[in-house]
Amino acid sequence: MSAKSYTETRFSADDSALILIDHQSGILQLVHDYSPAELRNNVIGLAKLGKVLKLPAVLTTSADQGPNGPIIPELLSMFPGAPLIRRTTGTISAWDYPEFVAAIEKTGRKNLIMAGVTIDVCLAFAAMQAVDAGYSGTAWSMLPARLM
Repeated sequence: MSAKSYTETRFSADDSALILIDHQSGILQLVHDYSPAELRNNVIGLAKLGKVLKLPAVLTTSADQGPNGPIIPELLSMFPGAPLIRRTTGTISAWDYPEFVAAIEKTGRKNLIMAGVTIDVCLAFAAMQAVDAGYSGTAWSMLPARLM
């Protein structure tokens, strides 16, 4: 691995935003690597860290009126002023929604801490598209998810 793979830039509370993707009750129930309670606690712990650091947050859901279920209510109460982008069509990547991208742009932050329930569905495409759009980031799934 070359030295060019690393950056001297570090994230700080002043230049980072917390992006929470598809933390929904129905999706959490499909995970089998952790109990739903443990997974929920991990998500809430990450959100609390974002709150303590006063990171701007963007929340998004996929088909929250259907089988994916509503977003974890603790996230809404923790970030009452944060945008909640409800994705209703069948696209996988949250980045394909202009409202989602606009909400991230509005934070004014270029370093994104992105978290989703699963890497392959909730997180990967949005993270790759964000990097392609010029953002720096870390993508963090709450688990090495194995669905059903």
